[in-house]
Amino acid sequence: MIAFDFAQLRLIGLQQAIAGAATQLDVSSPAAQLMRVSAVHRDSILVHDGILEHPAQLLPCLLHELLTQNTLLTVGDWIAVEHDLHGTLWIRAHLSPVTQIARRGNDGRRQVLASNVDTALLVMGLDEDFNPRRLERYLAIVLAAQVSPVVVLSKADAADDVGGKLAQLKHRLPQHVPLFAVDTRHAYDVAILEPWLAAGQTLVLLGSSGAGKSSLTNTLCAANQATNGVRHGDGRGRHTTTARSLHLCAGGACIIDTPGLRSWQADADADTLAATFDDIAELASTCQFRDCQHASEPGCAVRGAVDGDRLRNYHKLLRDARRIDETPLERIAARAKWKTILKAGLERGKDKRR
Repeated sequence: MIAFDFAQLRLIGLQQAIAGAATQLDVSSPAAQLMRVSAVHRDSILVHDGILEHPAQLLPCLLHELLTQNTLLTVGDWIAVEHDLHGTLWIRAHLSPVTQIARRGNDGRRQVLASNVDTALLVMGLDEDFNPRRLERYLAIVLAAQVSPVVVLSKADAADDVGGKLAQLKHRLPQHVPLFAVDTRHAYDVAILEPWLAAGQTLVLLGSSGAGKSSLTNTLCAANQATNGVRHGDGRGRHTTTARSLHLCAGGACIIDTPGLRSWQADADADTLAATFDDIAELASTCQFRDCQHASEPGCAVRGAVDGDRLRNYHKLLRDARRIDETPLERIAARAKWKTILKAGLERGKDKRR
């Protein structure tokens, strides 16, 4: 039986489902304790007991087990730890996460960003950072992980045409997604997020560099993370947060801050991704043709009813998801097919010019 103090660990997101799973861990030592991974660096791991952070090391046998499963520890994971005779804290066991937010790299590899998350705060600046297509990509990734999204538009105090940008997103995004414009530096502004900050809740902040994630973490958790501005000229953010980290809020919630991510692919198959664009899926059910691609087919119920750029972004995300699912042979076949199509098109062009 693993030892843990529910009230103490609730400050870092412990919930009944996780506590129940922890009691089933196969840990023989009575000295084992339940803790949560609060930071993972290249050569070190930090774990949290609800009061303090501690450095810890991963047992080689557990590392081998995780590598066999093609996974690694990430911030938000719950683990069983035990001190040895020399005072070193060893991670002995790992609880399977309830939720995981992950992305796919250009090579198709999966990278977990955070585990056991209840709510994702999608932070986007109302300045040059404003990009509805990127926000839709964030939404697709979060909804595919079955995590509730909340859109936080930062820099509302300094941006131009705040009302117009809000109206654009309300028209474009699913109606069930909460949307707020705030100044992340002021507590009275971010107090609107309190419904998602109840005790035992875990939130993750996602957004590009310079969007205001660290400022929001500082305000909500009274943290002291460094913050940077954006570059003059292009408005691109400077990387302030360089690694994911767990922060405690006064009200009992905890927040995982993440480094800025400018481009990433959804960790979802085509069917799951399509379900995250529920407005398109609902309209598509009334198209004249069951396999309508919403391009030029007659009787399409989607074209004209959905923002054109949103529809193009939807198609791009679907193509990305299908490429991830392709085998190497299927990719080779697809490239050969398009080379043939392109060559035929060039030949037709030559014939017309003769």
